[in-house]
Amino acid sequence: MISLNRLLKLGIIGIGILALSGMALAQDGYLPPRTASGKPNLQGYWTNASLTSMQRSGRYDDIGLVISDDQLNELTLSHPASVRAATDDNQVAGQLPDGKDLPSGRGYNAFWVDPGTRFTSVKGEMRTSWITKPVDGRIPYSDEGNQLRREGRAKFSGYAGPEGAPLAERCLIGFGSTSGPPMNSVLYNNMYQIVQTDDYVMILVEMVHDARIIPINGDHRPEQWESWMGDSIGYWEGDTLVVETINLHPQQKSRSMASLSDQGKIIERFSRDSENQIFYEFEVQDPVFYTESWGGEIAFNATDTKLYEYACHEGNYALTGTLGGARRQEMDAQ
Repeated sequence: MISLNRLLKLGIIGIGILALSGMALAQDGYLPPRTASGKPNLQGYWTNASLTSMQRSGRYDDIGLVISDDQLNELTLSHPASVRAATDDNQVAGQLPDGKDLPSGRGYNAFWVDPGTRFTSVKGEMRTSWITKPVDGRIPYSDEGNQLRREGRAKFSGYAGPEGAPLAERCLIGFGSTSGPPMNSVLYNNMYQIVQTDDYVMILVEMVHDARIIPINGDHRPEQWESWMGDSIGYWEGDTLVVETINLHPQQKSRSMASLSDQGKIIERFSRDSENQIFYEFEVQDPVFYTESWGGEIAFNATDTKLYEYACHEGNYALTGTLGGARRQEMDAQ
């Protein structure tokens, strides 16, 4: 059994959870700070680090979307990230890693990861998933969508050449849709900086230093300009910034969590919920990849932490060995 004292020292359970469970409640009659031109001021440093995940884990099927106060401590303590932080069980004593855990982040021990230590309150509710539609909290991929995703992985996969490695490993774009859209929380680097003018909103993403530059009241670019993170334009609906994204880069269309065909689009909504939070809503629409539109809500909490420079490819000596190993496999197969 995990020591309660150990968890308290790590800040995983205890008074902090109970105090923070209501932290993100919207303030009644809250008036957001405004820019010189009168728009709500979204600028600053924000984080969506959380034990809440985009899709609902099967372990919460009996719970649903909202975690009750009675369940909160137990579910926090038993969450895999909490267990890992408490035990640092990256390697079983007497056993050598075989690589099977790498996709779940086991290439690192617990010291190096920062997924968050608490479930996040959205509209006063502790959530098991960011997805609220459909009600099961999972992405409703269609059969055609799953086939396109399989084909996309087959086309851009393997390590025979540098173009086959995952996009995040190539330091081209953040993994797990950190940069979005929608902007998901992942294993670490869950910070964002928002800079705002009357004509643009820029979102700097900690992971892979992605930068989304969103024109306000602009037009979509020509469809031939397929860019990383898609083509986003924004406009204001009252005090809510609405961002519409289409036309993902060809290598993202079927490889992102929110895959998009030429018929799809993603709608994001940003509004100040309180002094300490941005309420972020998203909806993904695409008749090719999904059986229905899907979406959800994410809390972005203010933080005093500043972004460090993200360095990725510097000193990537492993690439030489990776490509050399692939060439040796080809020789052995002859």
